[in-house]
Amino acid sequence: MKILLQAPEIIDSNSSCHQKIKNVLISNGRIAEIGDKNYAADRTIKAEGMKLTIGWLDLGTFVGDPGLEHKEDLDSVAKAAAAGGFTEIAILPNTVPSIQSKNEVSYVTGGNNNRLVQIHALASVTKNNKGEELTEMIDLHEAGAVAFTDGLKPIWHTDIFLKSLQYLQKFDGLLIDHPEDVWLNLFGQMHEGINSTKLGLKGMPRIAEDIAVGKNLELLSYAGGRLHFSKLSSAKAIDMLRQAKKKLELTCDIAAYQPLLDDSFLMDFDTNYKVNPPLREKADADALLKALKDGTIDVICSGHIPHEDESKSLEFDLAEPGMINLQTFAANLVMLSKSVDWTVLLEKITVNPRSILKMDIPKIEVDEKANLTLFDPNHLWTFNEKSNLSKSKNSPWLGKEVAGKAVAVFNNGRYKTED
Repeated sequence: MKILLQAPEIIDSNSSCHQKIKNVLISNGRIAEIGDKNYAADRTIKAEGMKLTIGWLDLGTFVGDPGLEHKEDLDSVAKAAAAGGFTEIAILPNTVPSIQSKNEVSYVTGGNNNRLVQIHALASVTKNNKGEELTEMIDLHEAGAVAFTDGLKPIWHTDIFLKSLQYLQKFDGLLIDHPEDVWLNLFGQMHEGINSTKLGLKGMPRIAEDIAVGKNLELLSYAGGRLHFSKLSSAKAIDMLRQAKKKLELTCDIAAYQPLLDDSFLMDFDTNYKVNPPLREKADADALLKALKDGTIDVICSGHIPHEDESKSLEFDLAEPGMINLQTFAANLVMLSKSVDWTVLLEKITVNPRSILKMDIPKIEVDEKANLTLFDPNHLWTFNEKSNLSKSKNSPWLGKEVAGKAVAVFNNGRYKTED
């Protein structure tokens, strides 16, 4: 099968065709030709005005499989990811049981030979993600785990955090932490500020994130190792990282929606906007945009956390935090592109996450394997229950028209195109 992508703009800083408009011929899972000729093909996709990049990788997707398959399973997340433009996802270990043995890693990754979207395992740092007892991280690494984290939970135990940094240095492993002081956030429902006071909801203060970041930076400075902070939201935390990155091996990410939304969106008690870390004030959102531009933030992730209706359609204080965002991620990028250059944005979902995970980085060159995302920033579409491929529907964009859609993805000798 030969597929011709006609006249997309290639965005790949490692390619000789970076920022050039070219025709790209894909044949049998490889890039066969790049040039100005109208190559013969079985199918032609008219891609004028679209952007062609190496395949997108999501660093930290939540999937309920095994144990919580009613929220999302491996098949549904792969379909949603492909429709959203992702060719690879690294999934969080907050399953039942957690990803804490070779069997769980094998369960997650075992089907990759037959998948378009490659699923990588982020393994648990502590057993059952409780923060009390270390897992066998060397065994998990040898089984194929790409990094180590307690996922949606912070590594709250100081000695465990320190020992993890030291232990992982045996094989240059990466520790990923969701920084949060759980005691300061206990019973918190949203960002602590004027709006939480107006709504009468217990707040989650910035200091709960700032204290955790500051403490863990000190531990990293003391122990060494590689540390990645996940889903940051506080302006002060970002500024601390900006300074610390000058001397420590340190990276971080944010959820794509975090700079686009603020706590005013919660004034109608819409639980789809209830997330953790919470949507903060506009000053924090502006600080995140600045950090995207200056390189302090290395990676943008979807923040995809699916929940069934029974976990979301109830009183605000009882609802679980999180939103689905794989299929609407491209629309988030379009909104972010109003403030941040496209090349900068796209590196944070292509090159940077793979570099952090020490994976091979695909290239858009002739004879390379086709690991590609074709993306149309001008495509208007409505994200509704019919188009939603996730098992869950907890999205603030459900039923709304958005701009930006993945038109095609290619990987592992397979492809999916927009019908």
